[in-house]
Amino acid sequence: MRRKLLIVDDEQHICELIKAYFKDEYDITIVYDGQAALAEFRHNTYDLIILDIMLPGQNGWDVCRAIRKEKDTPIIMLTAKGEDIDKIIGLELGADDYVTKPFNPRELLARAKAIMRRRQVVREENPQVIEYPGIMVNNFTRLARINGQDLDLTVKEFDLLWLMVNNPGLVFSREQLIQKIWGYDFLGDSRAIDSTVKRLRRKLESVAGAPYFIHTVWGVGYRFEVPKS
Repeated sequence: MRRKLLIVDDEQHICELIKAYFKDEYDITIVYDGQAALAEFRHNTYDLIILDIMLPGQNGWDVCRAIRKEKDTPIIMLTAKGEDIDKIIGLELGADDYVTKPFNPRELLARAKAIMRRRQVVREENPQVIEYPGIMVNNFTRLARINGQDLDLTVKEFDLLWLMVNNPGLVFSREQLIQKIWGYDFLGDSRAIDSTVKRLRRKLESVAGAPYFIHTVWGVGYRFEVPKS
């Protein structure tokens, strides 16, 4: 069965350019505004979404945020802006990748293929559940629980937690976390990962009696520590 791609951009020539390079591998639907994108997303199942930020009505950030509350469909965000803060916002909202206009359509296709390969590896792995005192993380159901209480985590927060619970005691640098969570070399600064860690910590520690799981290793990065039972 062919994969399905949703392209969301108000510039018709951009949509047609993307379609020309993706049509051999995807069945493609094109919409031109944020509200139409959400309606289409909720009506059909897509394997990939290419989403512009600057849309009429509902912008791409709002669309990305709404999608992430419902599914973890891969999202590549497009924008005419090249500032790091735009990348950080998009990645923090759960986008899988970020491409600045004007872009090389071959590079966009290559990035899409890389995302789909990573997703396929995850699907082929056996379902896993990791439990330590006070915490349970289920990678199959994407559920994390602290002291019996479910956590409401974003896609990137869960991905970060899953990586760290799989590697207790290992110190990850910010650069390593960016590469492992987003899957490519991020050219901006480390604020994206710092913000994600901060939010994840706050949620982990919001449960009464929760152990202190994520520790900062000053000048290096972050480490997950298994609490003593």
